[in-house]
Amino acid sequence: MKAYISISYNKRQELDDELQSIIDTLKKFHIKPFVFVDNFKFSSDQEKEMMRQAIFSIDDCDLLIAETSDKAIGIGIEVGYAKAKGKPVIYMRNKNAEHSTTVSGISDFQIIYDDIKDLREKLTSVVSRIINFQNKKA
Repeated sequence: MKAYISISYNKRQELDDELQSIIDTLKKFHIKPFVFVDNFKFSSDQEKEMMRQAIFSIDDCDLLIAETSDKAIGIGIEVGYAKAKGKPVIYMRNKNAEHSTTVSGISDFQIIYDDIKDLREKLTSVVSRIINFQNKKA
């Protein structure tokens, strides 16, 4: 399995601890993490190429995790596309961050976490549920 992790490009460094916790948790389940903003850099005039690559990358993944502690339009677009393709979507944010009604409303799972430890515990529970569901389908 492979997970597309959607995260704010502008706040990527500020969310490094959260992102590392997500990656570490996924690896425990042998799920390959894919962080789009860490793998590609585009200039402002390359918006078509950026979105083509994002779509291709989402198509190549089995689920999408949207870390929305910093809301970004791109996260919403990625979530909408993943949902339209039938992929499980996990919405997550720090409890002190602004709520995204659109991303939360379209997601399959919601994780509102207090700290890194809480994030890991809640994500472990959700990923276990997704894997169990996938195994029952197979």
